[in-house]
Amino acid sequence: MSGISLAGVTKRYPGGVLAVKGVDIDIESGEFVTLVGPSGCGKTTTLRTIAGFETPTDGNIRIDDENVTDAPPYERDTGMVFQDFALFPHMTIHENIAYGMEAAGEYTDEEIDARVEEMLELVELPGVGDRTPDQLSGGQQQRIALARALAPRPKALLLDEPLASLDKQLREQMQVELRRIQQEIGITTVFVTHNQEEALTMSDRLAVMNDGKFEQVGPPEDVYNDPDSRFVADFLGTANIFDGSVTAIEDGYATVECADVTVQATAQNGISTGDDVSVIVRPERIRFAAASESDADADATANATANASASSSTNPSADGGTQPAPETVFKGEITFKRHLGSSVEFRVETDAGRELVVVRRSGLDERGPGDRVTVSIGAADCRLVEE
Repeated sequence: MSGISLAGVTKRYPGGVLAVKGVDIDIESGEFVTLVGPSGCGKTTTLRTIAGFETPTDGNIRIDDENVTDAPPYERDTGMVFQDFALFPHMTIHENIAYGMEAAGEYTDEEIDARVEEMLELVELPGVGDRTPDQLSGGQQQRIALARALAPRPKALLLDEPLASLDKQLREQMQVELRRIQQEIGITTVFVTHNQEEALTMSDRLAVMNDGKFEQVGPPEDVYNDPDSRFVADFLGTANIFDGSVTAIEDGYATVECADVTVQATAQNGISTGDDVSVIVRPERIRFAAASESDADADATANATANASASSSTNPSADGGTQPAPETVFKGEITFKRHLGSSVEFRVETDAGRELVVVRRSGLDERGPGDRVTVSIGAADCRLVEE
């Protein structure tokens, strides 16, 4: 299999619309990379430049270390699956899968028949070769489109939101199937989606796009837990975001003054006193106080924890140990609760009027709208990014 390299790729359309702005990425052989971002961010245009359906205004594209920037699609040796599958309705499934191989004119009839059967086995649909597309379900059609793209043994597989038209249950099933097939044959894959869940669960690496540029490229866990910008944090999953200014940095912790609260966060390299920053906290990182805690006890806990926030985990205690890491504590009321299957999402309005999103595993908490709560955020669970 082959790698893909984009260097300074820019696409400007007539009229001056700049869709892609000098993107750079090296995709390793056999890697599954997802371009994810909101509508209009340039992800599909970037994919189409790799496929050869769009010619870059500037920059170059290499596949298997060959410069294909100006090569037409049929000379790039890539397979592509579209959102609408684009199966030929007047052809049988066998004929659809065989189409690319027949067009190439490089295979015997026996080789084509054997390859079609191999592809049907790969996508777990043996015996449907004599059917037509309208006799298959949406998920089956998606598999056939994938089989057709893979049949000519392309160097790379390009996927333009191929799961978008499927219902939730089928889409999740096909996520697993698509990843299984990609790993089984080891083909270099570029996948485009606006669905954050797909991007996080299927990819070796994500490239988060915004306004024609890559905001951040990296493994899903790193991009989710350590976003490089406010946009990445806000787009990829759910985030509680506190905007403010750094007023002090001491013992590895930054104090951030926001409009309604002072937040303690682990200091990051490059952040200095006086910087305007956003403090990013994922919902699953926020903790509830024990459900049995009384309101008076909650007051005492909040005050004690707030006082402890001035201390660092590196400060020695009287017994020679260390102080706990600082926390930011809020009191408030649950205003909304919804079950998400394996987890439960709470909306908490703090006494200062800020809404926090908290996610907990299902079955851990019976509290609901109207209940008073105390929530805490550890400094180590905060990510600082410059505004």
